[in-house]
Amino acid sequence: MRAVCAGKSAASAEGKRGDGCEAGGDGGHSRAQERGRGGASIREGPLPARPALAAARDPPPVPGLRAGAAAGPRRVVRKKHMLSCFQDALVRHTSLVTQLVSQDQRVCIHFISVLFGLLCSMEDGSVTNLCIEVLIQITTHLKLEQTIHCLLDECHKELCNMPSMRGSLATLTLLGKLVDAIPALADELVMEHGNLMEHLLRGLVYPSEGIQASVCYLYGKLYSSPVAAEMLSGHFREKLFPLFLSILDGAQTKELQINCLGLLRQLLKYDLFVSMIMNQDGMEESAKNIEGSSGNTSLPLVLKKLLLSRDETLQVASAHCITAVLVHSPAKHAPAFIHADIPEFLFEHLSSSSEVLVWSSCNCLTLLVEEPLFFSKCHTVYGIEAVVRSLQGSLKMNNIELHKQGLLLFAEILTRQPEEIKLFTSSAMCRDAGRALQEAVSSPVLEVAAEALKATSAFLRKDHQSTPPVQYGELRALLEAMLNRCAEFSQTLLSRRPLGHASSRDSEKAILQRGKFLLSTLEGFRSACRLAIEFQSEPSAQENPFTAPSAKKEDTLEAFSEFLLSACDSLCIPMVMRHLEQTTHPALMEVFLSILHNLFVIVPHMKEKFSKKLASSSFIRLTLELKARFCSDLSHSALNQVCSNFLYYMCLNLLSAPEKTGPPSKEELSAVSELLQHGLPQISSRSPESLAFLSDRQYMEGAARQRQYCILLLFYLAYIHEDRFVSEAELFEAVQSFLLSLQDQGERPPLVVFKASIYLLAICQDKDNTLRETMVSAIRKFLEGIPDLQLVYTHHPLLLRFFLLYPELMSRYGHHVLELWFFWEDSSYEELDDVTSAGQPALPASLVVLFQLLRSIPSILLILLDLIYSSPVDTAHKVLNSLRTFLRRNEDIQVGGLIRGHFLLILQRLLVEHGASPSGVSKLCGKCSPTDVDILQPSFNFLYWSLHQTTPSSQKRAAAVLLSSTGLMELLEKMLALTLAKADSPRTALLCSAWLLTASFSAQQHKGSLQASRTWGLALYPVPCQVHQTLSVEMDQVLKALSFPKKKAALLSAAILCFLRTALRQSFSSALVALVPSGAQPLPATEDTVLAPLRMSQVRSLVIGLQNLLVQKDPLLSQACVGCLEALLDYLDARSPDIALHVASQPWNRFLLFTLLDAGENSFLRPEILRLMTLFMRYRSSSVLSHEEVGDVLQGVALADLSTLSNTTLQALHGFFQQLQSMGHLADHSMAQTLQASLEGLPPSTSSGQPPLQDMLCLGGVAVSLSHIRN
Repeated sequence: MRAVCAGKSAASAEGKRGDGCEAGGDGGHSRAQERGRGGASIREGPLPARPALAAARDPPPVPGLRAGAAAGPRRVVRKKHMLSCFQDALVRHTSLVTQLVSQDQRVCIHFISVLFGLLCSMEDGSVTNLCIEVLIQITTHLKLEQTIHCLLDECHKELCNMPSMRGSLATLTLLGKLVDAIPALADELVMEHGNLMEHLLRGLVYPSEGIQASVCYLYGKLYSSPVAAEMLSGHFREKLFPLFLSILDGAQTKELQINCLGLLRQLLKYDLFVSMIMNQDGMEESAKNIEGSSGNTSLPLVLKKLLLSRDETLQVASAHCITAVLVHSPAKHAPAFIHADIPEFLFEHLSSSSEVLVWSSCNCLTLLVEEPLFFSKCHTVYGIEAVVRSLQGSLKMNNIELHKQGLLLFAEILTRQPEEIKLFTSSAMCRDAGRALQEAVSSPVLEVAAEALKATSAFLRKDHQSTPPVQYGELRALLEAMLNRCAEFSQTLLSRRPLGHASSRDSEKAILQRGKFLLSTLEGFRSACRLAIEFQSEPSAQENPFTAPSAKKEDTLEAFSEFLLSACDSLCIPMVMRHLEQTTHPALMEVFLSILHNLFVIVPHMKEKFSKKLASSSFIRLTLELKARFCSDLSHSALNQVCSNFLYYMCLNLLSAPEKTGPPSKEELSAVSELLQHGLPQISSRSPESLAFLSDRQYMEGAARQRQYCILLLFYLAYIHEDRFVSEAELFEAVQSFLLSLQDQGERPPLVVFKASIYLLAICQDKDNTLRETMVSAIRKFLEGIPDLQLVYTHHPLLLRFFLLYPELMSRYGHHVLELWFFWEDSSYEELDDVTSAGQPALPASLVVLFQLLRSIPSILLILLDLIYSSPVDTAHKVLNSLRTFLRRNEDIQVGGLIRGHFLLILQRLLVEHGASPSGVSKLCGKCSPTDVDILQPSFNFLYWSLHQTTPSSQKRAAAVLLSSTGLMELLEKMLALTLAKADSPRTALLCSAWLLTASFSAQQHKGSLQASRTWGLALYPVPCQVHQTLSVEMDQVLKALSFPKKKAALLSAAILCFLRTALRQSFSSALVALVPSGAQPLPATEDTVLAPLRMSQVRSLVIGLQNLLVQKDPLLSQACVGCLEALLDYLDARSPDIALHVASQPWNRFLLFTLLDAGENSFLRPEILRLMTLFMRYRSSSVLSHEEVGDVLQGVALADLSTLSNTTLQALHGFFQQLQSMGHLADHSMAQTLQASLEGLPPSTSSGQPPLQDMLCLGGVAVSLSHIRN
């Protein structure tokens, strides 16, 4: 606060006490009062200039005034009136009045002398104030040196002639205001009127606070001049210093206090005076020789006293004085104020409603916190609550400077607070602080938000956040506000981007401003990352211990860490990359890369994924460019170290989790880690220089070779993630030179380095450019020293092409590289099999390369076919699908026939190698899925043929081998479950084979008591022999398939009936097949218990289904239906003869039989009808077939030519006759003898039960044994 204002107030107050003059003020209030009293007798407006000047010099008599006692007051009024008029004229007509006064210098000096005399003679404060104003105005307007000297001389004489300082107030006030108006007079007064200082000292000790206030005011103006202050330094040290502090300490009036503080503010501008004032010992020594001074007074105590006053002005001035002392040397002077407990009262003032006082207190505290003693006295622990509340309150105001100063203080406290002294003693206070910062960083005023960012960075410190529970939600909200504010600011600048060359300077300034703000934001975010890392070793900081066990735990360190990664990915990285488009700042990039490095540690389970994203976003290139630009001349060593650390961890993460290859061993990673750690800091060259260094064939020392290794690995990882920032042709040549250099020096590179070399050669090799033989030979020699090709394999189609393109490499490594390639392929390419040729989809890039190789090098097919047999199931499956797609899409290519011939030769070789047994085929089937129809259909046919068209011993061995094939059994169960698929499914024929195979396996296993090798599912019912593998079949689904048969799928129904007939004959006791329920089942009835595992409802459903299928009159299907019906009635008869008779005697059977007989002449001689009549006769179903109708059939048979009938029909006829004989239905002995002779004349093969030579047929691509369907 300027002391001049205080001087006015002090002088005014002194004048009101009747001392005759005042230290300041303009007297306007007194003139207004006088004019008010004068009323109409005083003319409005100023007098003309010349009369006013004359009147002031020699005032005219006032009419009506009497002489005597009243003459004095009237004269004063008249003089005051004239002065007021002159002042008004001077203000309104400054140039005219100045010209008139300056025309005659003698008149001017006389006029000033008259005015000064009037000043000294008047005791009325308003008149003296008016005189002082007129004198100051006319002196400053005239600017005449002689006039000024005259006035100074008059003042000096007046003070010298005064026996006492009682009447000096006006003169002292005039001098103070004159020096204030003309600052150069300070030096002149000190140099030419040096003894004036003695009079000022007299005034200081005079017992009038008004005079003392005027003296302090004048001293303040004198010490405001550096020259005068230097000349007065001895005066201050010897006489003024101890006296002045005593006066300030004992001041009672506000005017004296303010003027003393004004003088103090001037003194505190100089180091010399600050040292004197703060030197307690020196003050006591000086006080001994000064009357009226007290040596026990110290500045901190005096200012503390003023801080404790209730006057806001004094409190503000005291804080300013403390600040003025501290700015010289906080370390030197702060302890004195701290020991005086000044911080305690400053913290109290932070809750004031006065913005000026709060700002001043914040400013003062900001300097005090630079002293460590401030914290050891625990002032911040007690004052932090006041700081936070003050910050919260000030943010609701519009005082930007107050916002900035409060945040600056908060940031200094947060930064300097010792870690061993906890600042926030409660989580609530820490939460309030975080919310205040959140509001501050969201401020629309950039300067406020910038200060808030600095405070936020300091706030995110472990010792500030360790009070349990750690409020991660609040921290996340603070960081979100910080990042959003930065993003908003960046977007604002981008949208306001100036146009034209004239605005380039403004644009550069805006970019610089945005860079600083972004840097502060990143520093805050880095503090949050550092906090997360430090909390990883704190068990109590992992999550909120007060969260209920059943509650969702979101406020945890893990969730906070994942937020940091997400925020960096979505906000930090985009902001930095946009800023890099305009400029690059090393400090900013140093902080940014350290954040990325920290995130690898913060979220370890995401470090590989994050590293891959960074690499694919060209961060390897970015970091290398930073090192080349800023670190090549050994400058920015910190940036170089951060870049190297970032690359080190990112490279290790990428190498530890490759995309489609196995991870390296711990030993390899350890070697690479050491390699990168030593080599990366040495890399600071640009890409062309790095390529030239890599191509150098000269002898390489260890350090230089390590550097080459690092460069190669960086190019490798960049290329893998599609960041190809160097020319492929140049890199291709450089890698070759590098490998040849290794060969020349007899060195073997680390496996990872060689892996990188092979990959880069494969990727960078031009289609028309091939490696020289020497290079291929060198590569093969390197490969021969590697125990497993997988150690240097990188999954890429061009790497596959590289190994297969050169015969020298393909002959040795083609099989292995193809196996690795198919193993690491993601897709099995099944989707390519379901599309017709008219709508073929585009091939994947990997298959395009493979198919090109197959066209140009057909011998590769031999390797693929060998992989089908020798590889694991998944790999073989991919090979099969790839081959099938290639053959389908290349039918018109000339090489297609050769390829198909190779395929047949390999299949034949497989069969021969396994002794014509189905084991090889079953292994092949086990590697397929139900969609591989082209492979499975012929394979199933072959297996079915092996079970039905070989000798019984061969059939038994084949069944044993096939039942031991786990893959085949699992495949069959999948196929059976697909029975109810859509009718137009291309798998219908394959389903037929699957049911026929299952029925055959079940029959062979039950017959030979064969055991399976492992358990597949749980059998619902006990079986005679315990087995370890079963095929689970749902009976309801089987019956549903028969009740609702597919269109044009009679063969499928026949196959299912074969399976069901086999199960009925085995009484569902097969060790291979188990019936499982289809969900919830109703409670069994009594008859269900007898028929278990069948239910009576299932029996009815099966009978109805068989009748419906028989009506279709399909010969093969009818044979299967009759066989299944025979097995069903046998099953029922064994459990309940009554139920069997009931089923056989149904009236619908008679209608069914006559429907079948109505098919044409001699239709009764069809084998299925003969078998059906035999069945009904067996159960004596006279209601279905009467004796008379049996006789008619016999007459028809007697008339038929039996030699023309098929073996199947003859077998059925033979069974029919045998059934009639056993029942005694042949009453006509002559007919019986004739039929018996006919039966005896039948060929032996008819009744032998051996299948005929033409028993195996291919129906719709399905191998079918007719005897199997019938019997």
